[in-house]
Formats: sequence, structure tokens, C-alpha cells
Amino acid sequence: MKKFLKLTVVALSLVFAAVQFVRPARVNPPVVAGHSFEESVALTPQVSEVLNRSCMDCHSNRTDWPWYSNVAPVSWFVIDHVNHGRSHLNFSEWASYDREEAGQLLDAICAFSKGGRMPLDSYTLIHRSARLSPADVKTLCDWSQGEQRRLALAR
Repeated sequence: MKKFLKLTVVALSLVFAAVQFVRPARVNPPVVAGHSFEESVALTPQVSEVLNRSCMDCHSNRTDWPWYSNVAPVSWFVIDHVNHGRSHLNFSEWASYDREEAGQLLDAICAFSKGGRMPLDSYTLIHRSARLSPADVKTLCDWSQGEQRRLALAR
């Protein structure tokens, strides 16, 4: 039985070491001047603070990759979440959205934060400061609704 346990530990260690060579790309594409969210919308310091603390790691090209994003298989999970988040909303590429898309994204920011769907529980489990308080949700919703009105008037 001891020999079986030793072999199992050795085999699992070898597998763990081998998967470290399977590395998906951890990239932060360049941020193009004039395309970012901060340059396109009116942000208060409070909204900026909430977005930077709770959203930007997965929804911008300025991801702060934590140490564990270098360790497989966790790295696969983290990189997939960031890529998935960027595909739905990328604050660094805000200028690429037309007014209708921008309005829908602003609405989604409020709806997803109000519904507790964002930030993901798997993210806030480790990044406790990213959790949204009721005041944070109100700040985001008030701002996103005001920004939607501003977009509507600009048409």
C-alpha cells in the first residue's frame, strides 16, 4: 500500500510538472490612445475607483496578472476568464463600440453588478477588495444611467 501511495505521489508530481509547459498566452494588448473608456466617458473619482478595483483586471487590456496565473492548471482558468471577460466588455477598446452597443454595455454594468453576477465569485474569493458593496452598486448604476442619458442626448 505504501509503495502504491509513493508511486501515486510521484506520478501526480510528474504530471503537475509536465502541465507547467502547457501555457496559454497571458497578454495585455497595447492600449491605443483615444480608445479607452476613461477617455470616452465622464468618470467621477468614485466610479473610477470602483471600476479599477472590481472590473479592470478582466475587462481591460491592463490586467494585473497575479503570481498564480503562472501556475497550471490555475493559469488556464485565470487566462480563460480574462479572455472571456474582454470578449464581452473591454474598457480599453471602448471607442470601438457604437452608441447602441455602449448603451447596452452601460445597462449591463448596472444590471450585472446589481444582480451580483459581477464581479465573479471566483474572483472575489481571492480578491476580497473587489467585492461590491451596496454603495458601490448604487454608484455604478447611478453613473451608468447618467452616462446612458448623455449618450441618448448626443444622438
